[in-house]
Amino acid sequence: MNKKTLTHFSIRYGFLIIMVLLFIFFSITRPVFLTPSNLLSILLGLTIYAILALGETFPLIVNGMDLSIGAIASLSVMVSSYCMVILELKGYYAIIICLLMGATIGLINGLLIVKLKIPDLLTTLGMMFLVQGLQLIPSAGRSIGNGMSLPNGETAKGVFDEGFKFLGQGRLFNIIPIPVAFMFIIAVIVFIVLSLTRYGRIFYAIGGNSEAARLVGVNIYKYRILAYIISGFVASFAGIVLAARVGRGDVSSGGTLLMDAIASALIGYAVLGAQKPNPFGTIVGAIFIGMLINGLTMLNVPYYTQDFIKGCVLVTALAFTFGLSKRKS
Repeated sequence: MNKKTLTHFSIRYGFLIIMVLLFIFFSITRPVFLTPSNLLSILLGLTIYAILALGETFPLIVNGMDLSIGAIASLSVMVSSYCMVILELKGYYAIIICLLMGATIGLINGLLIVKLKIPDLLTTLGMMFLVQGLQLIPSAGRSIGNGMSLPNGETAKGVFDEGFKFLGQGRLFNIIPIPVAFMFIIAVIVFIVLSLTRYGRIFYAIGGNSEAARLVGVNIYKYRILAYIISGFVASFAGIVLAARVGRGDVSSGGTLLMDAIASALIGYAVLGAQKPNPFGTIVGAIFIGMLINGLTMLNVPYYTQDFIKGCVLVTALAFTFGLSKRKS
């Protein structure tokens, strides 16, 4: 095997090999890691930020980034809880309201970035702080749950819809958790859209060379706005699943979702040497982070050290992939 072939092999399969070796290491050092219940627990634990990462894939494709997805998911948790517990609405009304809200926030992000030319990081960072404050206003900064006390001294009469809770707590065929099924369904949909449709090719064309795409007649502004709408819509859906899983509106929900979601999407760049956002790489990145967190927790590694290790892995994966790619070219 010559040097060029070895470099090509490392770019394509290096990250997957590291992932397999890490899996074997955790399995040997902690045999309980390999049990079906723990593996299913890993998948269930990563579903929310994996769904967020799949939505984040679209802004990344068009050379943007949405930092408001974690806040949108948290807002969706609080709004859906408020609708059912305080306003006594049915679960499907709460779902519709949250999805429309997420898409609207995404639309605002897109318009600010495309029409007013505000940098995407500044726009979505500002929106993140705005949404984080907004989610606390209806409940006066308190969590929302069945039987909570209202400011006027009365007890909230509304409850979480059982059908709504099934979205986060139910199981498909009494085996597969519904959130895990949602994650893979969304991944398949995103893969089909990006890989097998004209719209996906246009998204990638804009990310590759927006000026060339514009010269061939593509409305690049419309697609960039659409990317943020999709991101906001998917983020709100992730929040709905999280609320259904927890069964209450927790003000602290979604605190760490943003970084894990973005890390998952960025790690996807290194999977199979893609060097671009892609749904398969995003899911692999999310599974890697979930496996890493679970294994480190079993080894009693402190949470602050886990964040440091995750950062090291992300930087190393990207530096390794893009560094070798430049040497190859």
